[in-house]
Order: sequence, then C-alpha cells, then structure tokens
Amino acid sequence: MSAARSHRWSNLLTAAQLYLLGLKVLLVQLFTRPFRLPVMPRQDGKVAIVTGGGKGIGFEVVRHMARLGAHVIIGGRDEQEGLAAVRRICEEYKQAKVEFKKLDLASLQSVHHFVQSFKQLELPLNILINNAGVMLVPEGRTEDGFEQHLGVNYLGHFLLTWLLLDTLKDSGKCGHISRVVNVSSSAHRIGTVRLNDLNSCQCYSAHAAYCHSKLAQLLFSSHLHQELQRRGSPVSSCAVDPGMVDTALYRHLWMPLCLAQSAFAHLLLRTPVEGAATVLYAALSPALEGESGGGYWANGCREMTTPPTFDPPLQLSLWETSLRLLGQQ
Repeated sequence: MSAARSHRWSNLLTAAQLYLLGLKVLLVQLFTRPFRLPVMPRQDGKVAIVTGGGKGIGFEVVRHMARLGAHVIIGGRDEQEGLAAVRRICEEYKQAKVEFKKLDLASLQSVHHFVQSFKQLELPLNILINNAGVMLVPEGRTEDGFEQHLGVNYLGHFLLTWLLLDTLKDSGKCGHISRVVNVSSSAHRIGTVRLNDLNSCQCYSAHAAYCHSKLAQLLFSSHLHQELQRRGSPVSSCAVDPGMVDTALYRHLWMPLCLAQSAFAHLLLRTPVEGAATVLYAALSPALEGESGGGYWANGCREMTTPPTFDPPLQLSLWETSLRLLGQQ
C-alpha cells in the first residue's frame, strides 16, 4: 500500500472514531443529568482572563464571574463581538467589571501584544481560562506557519500561559491559589502526539488535527500542574471537558451531521450555561485549592484520561518542543 493511500485510510479511521466518540458522548448526555454549579463565593478583588469570552461557553463563564464581582478581561479575535458581550453583561449587571482586549491566538505577535497590554494595567491575575478554540477547520496555516488546530488550540494558549505565569505566581497565595483552566475535549482520547510531525505536514486531516491538538493541550495542562506543585508555586492547572455544547464550534462538521446538529441541537446538546458549569467549578470552587486543583474534569467530576496523558517523558518532550517552536527559553 502506498504511503498516500495509507494516510488516507488513517484519516478516514480517525474521522470514524471521532464521530463514534461523539455519538457515545451524546448518548451519555441524554441519560445523565447535567452538572449544576453550586453557589460559588464572591470573587471581589480577583482578576480573570477568558479567551474566546465573547460567545458560547466563554461568554457564560465571563457573565457568571462578573456577577460574582470579579474583574474579567475577554481576550478575543472579533472586537465587535467582544464589545457586544461587554455591553450585554454591563446592561445586566450594572456593577460588572468587564473589558475586551484584542487577542488572536493564531498570531504569536498578537499574544505578545495582549500580554504586554495586560501587564501595563498592573493588575493581579488570579484566573486564566484558556477557552477559545477551532474545530475541523479546512487546512491552513497560522500567521507563524503552524497548522491551525495546533496553533490556536494549543500553541497560542501555551504561549499565553507561559508569558503570564509570573503574574499568576505573584497573585497566588496560601489558601487562594491562582488557577489555569484549559477547556479541552473528549476528542483527546483518540489523538496522538507525533513529535517528528507535530505540525501535521505529512498528510492533513482536520479530524486528526483537532484530536491531536486537544491531547497536546491536556499533556501541557498536566505537566504544568506537576511542575508548579513540585516548585511549590501557588498556581494550579487543570483541564475541563464541557461536553457537547450547542455552540458555533460544530459548523465545520460533515454536512449531513451539521444539518442534523442544527435541527436537533436543543434536544441533544447541552446549553452554553450547562457547558460552562464545570469550567466555573474548576476556576472558582474552594474545594480545589492546591494539589486537588489539577486533573481532568467532566460534568463536575474528576475523570481518568488516556495513558499518554500520564506519560512523563512524552509530556516533557512536548513541553520542550513547544518552547523551541515558540522561541522561548
């Protein structure tokens, strides 16, 4: 079998696995009560950054944290959408402290500018929620030449977190640690990390690229938490699977499934409010201080993930490769 044909079969297999996994998740959601967020403590004086906070899950996260008194900064690519979200929240809660700052995760320069702009405010940073993402987008490259899923879902957030780590550490203290929450997906379960082809140059598959980026994100989240705990830093890192939620993320599905999703979304998918519940729990719950704040969370509970997630050599190799790709020491 030729290499090209082998790649095609592999891509088809990954697509089939992803859709079967999606069907399994939908069936579980149909027969499982969605997690309801308990009453969370006030967040007065705390500062949070939420990427992709202008719509969907991110918007509901921003909205809830603003209602609890946190100062929330939406980082997003679409300025009009972000400013509209700020207006909606401020109209609903007159005392809300919410603002928008331009952030394009497909541009390393934009990430640097966003961090520089934030640090000029001289604010603490207590919560960083890496929520923005793309799914099944057509083949393309970011401004810096990275495959789009890898660049936006993983490397952009890696760089953002890396550049903000010092502020997160300075803002954390005993009993009130800073938190990094990475919004992931069950799709990581069928992803692989090929360090020799991290950028998907050999044979592109949107389905495989999405799964690979989510596994990379989970490996990063786990390694970051372990390193922070080992060094005694007052910061935790965890990953959250919000489930299948009725957002615009699914617009690139295979057309028949996209039509079915549009027709039955209200019956099959969770609402953005429901999807945001576990993200908010991971970010705000007093029960998740310190070491208990790590791990992988879904529907309000910590869950086991696939064996590669717990592979220390793979975590370290991916970490070092990512720093090299991003030009960081």
